Amino acid sequence: MSKIVHPYAHRLVTLRDWRSRWFATGQKYRDFLKNDILIREFLEKKLKGKYVSSIEFERDQKSTKIIIRTSRPGFIIGKSGDGTAILTKAVIKEMKRKNITVAPDFSIDIIEVKNPDADAMIVAQQVAEGLERRLPFRRVSKQMLDKIMYDKSVKGAKIVLAGRLGGNEMARREEVKRGGIPLQFIRGDIDYVMYRANLPYGVIGIKVWIYKGDSLENKQNNR
Repeated sequence: MSKIVHPYAHRLVTLRDWRSRWFATGQKYRDFLKNDILIREFLEKKLKGKYVSSIEFERDQKSTKIIIRTSRPGFIIGKSGDGTAILTKAVIKEMKRKNITVAPDFSIDIIEVKNPDADAMIVAQQVAEGLERRLPFRRVSKQMLDKIMYDKSVKGAKIVLAGRLGGNEMARREEVKRGGIPLQFIRGDIDYVMYRANLPYGVIGIKVWIYKGDSLENKQNNR
């Protein structure tokens, strides 16, 4: 019998990298892990609606770097360019409030996502935004699927919505799919994410799979 494995975790080391990159043991490991979770939760709330794809951490003995990948860096950086400094101060203030040690060299880097239509997290956020605006769920999911498949690098995609769709009393699951998604093919470059839309009558769960082809073939074509 096979078991369901998270597509991201299934491809760690071979195709994906860890979202937190540091080494520690014992109590220090527990502290670093707890700190990463608390800071990530704070940033996800603070940057909600700014199309953030991922938040990554890099640590060593004297420095801590937070890498924020977003399709709209201008939303975070701001017109005058002081948005990063303001965000850094807010994060440091939150860390001190929660008794988290601030490294001497602390920085935040903002990196632009070049291809947002092929990024599962950004797609899921756009679906959630449409649902929260009370748009019909079938129209939202089908329009997003068309937008994903318009990208030539995408070979297949699937969007699943679950919950009280359309405000109905009975919760159900709706799925739209196009192309192939070989989940057991480890070389398959599959981006996957779980997200949620908060509506007045309940929470709608959102799952997005985007298959970008064979990772080995993609590397050879990019050379």
